[in-house]
Amino acid sequence: MQIAIDGPAGAGKSTIAKRLASESGYIYVDTGAMYRAMALYLIRKGISADDRAGIESACEDADISIKYIDGEQNVILNGENVNSLIRTQEVSNMASASSVNGKVREKLTALQQKLASSTDVVMDGRDIGTKVLPDAEVKIYLTASVSVRAKRRYDELKAKGEACDLKVIEEEIKERDERDMTREISPLAKAADAVEVDTSDMTIEEVLAAIKKLVDEHR
Repeated sequence: MQIAIDGPAGAGKSTIAKRLASESGYIYVDTGAMYRAMALYLIRKGISADDRAGIESACEDADISIKYIDGEQNVILNGENVNSLIRTQEVSNMASASSVNGKVREKLTALQQKLASSTDVVMDGRDIGTKVLPDAEVKIYLTASVSVRAKRRYDELKAKGEACDLKVIEEEIKERDERDMTREISPLAKAADAVEVDTSDMTIEEVLAAIKKLVDEHR
């Protein structure tokens, strides 16, 4: 079984995908975390977001994998567990910029498809249903208003003790949406056979119930 969940930043994809996978007994593949790991690698190498040649050259040397230890997903970058290092705003912005690079996407897509070919998966990202798993049995397009997504990100950063500004975050989300939807390679788009779920006014439990119903209907 392959379940693809796509949508813009802050729509709740990771939260929902993790819960759905856990409660269904499936493997959760956080593709966004893989791109964030690549972004962290590029930042550490001192490569700027607009250095296309540098990104293409460097990504060949980045070894990124996902391992489950005691039921928890661990993102491994060149042998290092980077789970605690890939959720900063700097990494997020670099991930959005570097993910448009064809070489980066080619490398990570191959790994994601390999994972999905060997086990039941729930995979979330921005081009899962359209590019990575075009034959997925269940496709969901998860979305929410910009203001709701910004507030979620703001609350998340505040909880971590990071200084942030709600208006700045909202503008960054708008800019990221524009980049993700207009990029030349694998832009963010709703697959023709995906079901759209707007989470703006829904609780996590309500979203889960709606998606589980779709999965049950498919079965």
